[in-house]
Amino acid sequence: MTGKVRIGILTIAVLSVHLAVAFGADPSPAPFQQATAGYRYIFPRDHGSHPSYRTEWWYYTGHLQSKNGRSFGFELTFFRRGVPPEDITTLPSKWSISHLYLAHFAVTDINGKRFHFSEKLSREGLGKAGADESRLRVWIDDWRAEASTDATGSLTLVAHDETHALALTLQPAKPLVTHGAAGISRKGKDVGQASHYYSFTRLATTGSLTIDGEQFEVSGLSWMDHEFGSGDLGADQVGWDWFSLQLEDNTELMLYRMRRQDGTSDLASSGTAASPDGRTRHLEVTDFQIQSTGTWTSSESKATYPSRWRLTFPSLDLVLDVTPLLADQELRTLRSTRVSYWEGAVAVTGTKQGKPVKGQGYVELTGYAERLKM
Repeated sequence: MTGKVRIGILTIAVLSVHLAVAFGADPSPAPFQQATAGYRYIFPRDHGSHPSYRTEWWYYTGHLQSKNGRSFGFELTFFRRGVPPEDITTLPSKWSISHLYLAHFAVTDINGKRFHFSEKLSREGLGKAGADESRLRVWIDDWRAEASTDATGSLTLVAHDETHALALTLQPAKPLVTHGAAGISRKGKDVGQASHYYSFTRLATTGSLTIDGEQFEVSGLSWMDHEFGSGDLGADQVGWDWFSLQLEDNTELMLYRMRRQDGTSDLASSGTAASPDGRTRHLEVTDFQIQSTGTWTSSESKATYPSRWRLTFPSLDLVLDVTPLLADQELRTLRSTRVSYWEGAVAVTGTKQGKPVKGQGYVELTGYAERLKM
């Protein structure tokens, strides 16, 4: 990023969903802290904001069902982007921009075959947006993600626009999972090409969802990611393919493939398998294969995305077929991050140790409409 940061220019193109997954080769400018090995998580503190790191997000997706049999997917993501002190020219004004906050809200109406998204952008000045440092509480206007202060450990999500709204309570059904090794999730070979990254992989979810004025009482399962760091996308990387999968046998899988310009996978690509009893296993790029079995082309961005995948995990004796529940789940965020990306609800079928297995999940695809860059 060059020049002075102004709310009107917002050329923060890499701030798409899972922004920090793109942590790349160039070291971050001082004074932002890099994600390095040896980090030790402390909760609830680490659920909160980490302003010493440049980029951070809190990300929620899930599958919901209503009592009358309707099925939905949802995404709600909050981003924080720190502004280097040398680019802040308005101090001590309360309108000074030291952090930008952005949010994306999307709903997939699976039965109605409709996809809807909206976005927000704000600054932390005068309380319009912000995030606590001691616990989970992040907001933009009246959109928010917040942890309860009692012993239940539940989370609250609230977002709405002119036609759609959600108000959900999420309860962890399994312990949280930290990704990577030695406290970092690698995104490249150089120091700083990493993030601190953890997930709640299975959250029992209840609440309400409103679509075009019609409210549904819903329940289902959600997934939460929290990631923070300060790197940029590597010079030879164009984007990533990311998967979060919840199987009916209480197994969860997260994996990401960092894509190079020549279409190959960066060796830093990796994943995590969480067993039914909560134990986890780190997956190197050599532990899984991702094969695209179809494509879909957006009539809006003109990007061609992979659509349908076969995932193979030889060491787990696991083969999964992943299918989008709706072809068009593309977000075109012209008013916030200025990135087009595909983020969608998927169904999962396959075999595990020779027996049939089913599940659900979300897939995120970036760098297909344009290369992500800082």
